Amino acid sequence: MYDADSPLVTLEDLTSAREIVRQSGQCIRTPMLHGVQEQYGVDPSIELHLKLETMQKTGSFKPRGLVNQLRHIPDKAARGEQTLVTISAGNYGKAFAYLTSLQKLKALVLMPFTAPAERDAVIKGYGADVKRCESLELFPTAERLVAEEGMHFMHSFDDVKLIAGFGSLGFEILEDLGDPDVVVVCCGGGCVLAGTAAAIKLSGRTKTRVYGVEPQGACAMFRSRQAGYPVKETKIQTVAAGLAPPFAGPNSYRHNKAFVDGMIVVTDDEIKQAVRTLYHGGLVVEPSGAAAFAALQNHKIPDTRGKKVVIVLTGSNMSPQELCKYMPNYVKSNL
Repeated sequence: MYDADSPLVTLEDLTSAREIVRQSGQCIRTPMLHGVQEQYGVDPSIELHLKLETMQKTGSFKPRGLVNQLRHIPDKAARGEQTLVTISAGNYGKAFAYLTSLQKLKALVLMPFTAPAERDAVIKGYGADVKRCESLELFPTAERLVAEEGMHFMHSFDDVKLIAGFGSLGFEILEDLGDPDVVVVCCGGGCVLAGTAAAIKLSGRTKTRVYGVEPQGACAMFRSRQAGYPVKETKIQTVAAGLAPPFAGPNSYRHNKAFVDGMIVVTDDEIKQAVRTLYHGGLVVEPSGAAAFAALQNHKIPDTRGKKVVIVLTGSNMSPQELCKYMPNYVKSNL
């Protein structure tokens, strides 16, 4: 059951979740590109490494956390006798539908009316049910389904089981690179940032700086760190839909404070430019997945000259039509 006041994850929690992820057969160990600073046009003094979560199953990092989260559901749900319900408009919903279908579990995704129709179709294609709601009614609807119909709620961006599962990403970075100087990860709900940072810091790499990146139009975690408590978003406006939760989750916020060195904000124009740069370098990365690279490209990460920098590219779920919106001149010249 979701607990908004869970203790911080321990190294034991993280290593246990890493084994669950590794043995599940439902996640891959994603590759890392090494020394690609010249290819992607950044300061040549930087030793740039790109961690390609774009190549993870379902096109994003989400299965890492979900595999661990699903390992801890009630026995009744694991036997297919209780419906699992979650809230998502994108990558979590896709991974949730994919993994529950593999395990033959009953699954329902609550999705806002504002989410594109193709996302609805993808989730249904994996076998999960979808119910559309007004954005402000998503959490009340989930609470009602739990209370009245006995469903089990799985939080999509503030569960410590997610955070522990995402720690596997941090461990892989350390195995591939040893002692990186800087690791940069996008931040939506904050679980992947929290898990990656916790794995790095609790493994003894206390000198490695870990930064989170949010879009200017949805920077709840950045504002939460300024305020000293988790805040809600009053107005969300960004092309990075996967980085736009309605509030900063309390569990993610506490882990952020404990393990993350700082938060960085980028504009939508900077994100779009990052999508274009990565595409011309041979990588399809959705706007949400390109935010960390946008921070590096626009010189917003402190003290990177001469340093080993890891940028996590978190997702590739973007249709050709969406991609065209970010590269109109390139598309027009090549038709």
